[in-house]
Amino acid sequence: MGRRLLLSLPVQLMAAQLSEAAQAEYENLEYRDGRLHWSRGSAVAAVGRAGVKADKHEGDGATPAGTYPLVSVYYRPDRIAPPLSKLPVSPVKPNDGWVDEPADPNYNRLVLLPYPVSAEQMWRDDDLYDLLVVIRYNMEPVIPGAGSAIFLHIATPDFAPTAGCVAVKKEVLLSLLPLLAPGSRITIKA
Repeated sequence: MGRRLLLSLPVQLMAAQLSEAAQAEYENLEYRDGRLHWSRGSAVAAVGRAGVKADKHEGDGATPAGTYPLVSVYYRPDRIAPPLSKLPVSPVKPNDGWVDEPADPNYNRLVLLPYPVSAEQMWRDDDLYDLLVVIRYNMEPVIPGAGSAIFLHIATPDFAPTAGCVAVKKEVLLSLLPLLAPGSRITIKA
């Protein structure tokens, strides 16, 4: 009996080390005080024109406070090569939209345009959505009116406030994508 206990201790230690290694395979991000932070660095970041709020509502210009999974990457294939990431990566299409009409059953979801209600155009003339990471805010479950289309995307050159997203330089976002994987999260602090 005592011998089994002694043999199980190394197995438990090895399992704990493997668990720690698995956790280390992805990066978590944190926004605070005007910067996006990760384990090996930080960069200037922009957030919503109304700042960071715990009580986010559609159209209020606020970035939602909290911790959220980072779930997928979209890129514009005519401007950026397919980026490396362990998150699912998909090209944006010219007819992609993101529903921002709270009364619609597809609220806060990707749809094809034209769409019968208000939907944000994902294929933009500027470069803000040339590369983006979907932040799983208000997605499971979707609460009508609690906010939609919250992304980590490319910032304007002057880091102008966003409509509610987190934005960084294109080069920063490109360098972060290989570090992100299923399990990655972003914490947004006021």
